[in-house]
Amino acid sequence: MIKKILLIILLFLGFTLPSKANFEFNSNCLKAYQALFDLRIRDAKALIQLEKKQNPNNGITILLDNYVDYFTLLVTENKADYDRLKNLKSSRLAALEKQSKNSPYYLFAQAEINLQWGMLKSRFQDYMSSGLDIKRADNLLSENAAKYPSFLPNKKSAGLIDVIFGSLPSNLKGVFSTFGIKGNAITGIRTLESLATTLPQSPYSFYKDEVIFFLCYIETDLIHNKANYNKIMALTSSMDDISLLKTYLQGYVSARSAQNDRTIDYLLKRPKGDDYINFPALNYHLGNAKLNRMDNDANIYLINYIKEYKGINYIKDAYLKLAYYFYLRGDKARYNTFVKMVKTQGSLYDEKDKQALKEANDVAPDADLLKARLYFDGGYYPKALAELAGKDPGDFKLKRDQIEFSYRLGRIYDASGRDTEALAHYQRAMNAGKLTSYYYAANAALSIGSIYEKRNDKAKASSFYKQAIAMKNHEYENSIETKAKDGLKRIGY
Repeated sequence: MIKKILLIILLFLGFTLPSKANFEFNSNCLKAYQALFDLRIRDAKALIQLEKKQNPNNGITILLDNYVDYFTLLVTENKADYDRLKNLKSSRLAALEKQSKNSPYYLFAQAEINLQWGMLKSRFQDYMSSGLDIKRADNLLSENAAKYPSFLPNKKSAGLIDVIFGSLPSNLKGVFSTFGIKGNAITGIRTLESLATTLPQSPYSFYKDEVIFFLCYIETDLIHNKANYNKIMALTSSMDDISLLKTYLQGYVSARSAQNDRTIDYLLKRPKGDDYINFPALNYHLGNAKLNRMDNDANIYLINYIKEYKGINYIKDAYLKLAYYFYLRGDKARYNTFVKMVKTQGSLYDEKDKQALKEANDVAPDADLLKARLYFDGGYYPKALAELAGKDPGDFKLKRDQIEFSYRLGRIYDASGRDTEALAHYQRAMNAGKLTSYYYAANAALSIGSIYEKRNDKAKASSFYKQAIAMKNHEYENSIETKAKDGLKRIGY
């Protein structure tokens, strides 16, 4: 009788005592993770809550909660939400520290939260705190790698950190090096490319989409080699067709690779419905692409972006594009209305918005040059060239337009593989614009350096990269200087 009573008590305790803290990437968590990478945030939240109810001590839910905030802020770029949500970082890390230490996810989850907030802080220009968070993540990943060398997710994040620290601008590298922060972008890219192949055959195959997400941005924004377009798109093709993130990546990569028609096709066919987070940037990119193609409905998407977006970037640029849309249709009144909006609305976080404000404060552009610029941005090089056919610098009254004419022809010929003509026009742009505040001369020097680098003429490449760096007080100065310094590093100068 006593034995029966003890057995009943033990069984009762087994059902009522809290289960031990653990990390389990089970079915609920896997479905939530996939929903996050589809940008079905509402579904992800519901699955996370279900897992918390069924397994209240599963530490993976803490990490997934952070993913929710990470993707929400990446999409919305809402500064007020960022200021509110970033305070959750410390409490989540504290909660993770109470979990089981005998799991590769113990240190990894802490590293992920530091890494995600580090990247978000950089997006909101809190650079010092960003660097320190990413450094903490790197330290945790190094410790975890020593304990669990075969844990592949560790390499996903370590590879990304290598790229981040390895591609810092020179001025930030100097600051962060004092904290022992270093990286190697080439090593990091190779790690991620290797994982894109090995992960699908591993128990961690669900991380594949995250690796693709990273590689798309790295290839497009860091390497920026349009010849890699097919390689990048092949990576995205393996993502789920119901993923809004897949659509965005395909549209974004196409836009950055001058594949304008494809950009429009991808973004128009995006999955829709209440399950998906509202993603205004899709309308921004679609509006730009349609403007590049001179579509009559480009203004609709730009206006929708402005109405829906509550973040910090591209508001000034969107208003400027609207101004140009009406300018090219001869509607000077609405052109002036939207130029005024550039001056009064939006923020100056991003270089595009700074440039938009500068253009809004300048005199109106030459219509032919503007059309050539838009066609060029869309990859319509014959149309861009046709806009400038039969003209020379003397046909333009403003010094600005004379410089841009030579620069624009250089760009068109460069993109068309006609190097000799490109070099001649770039040199004219340099000669005419090196003492102005416009970016044309400095970027022309950078472009000439790139042509000579491809020809393996290191001496001439070095000369023009150095000339690009020497030009000061112009638009996009930091960006151009960084690219020129990277060029010098590649050729060993």
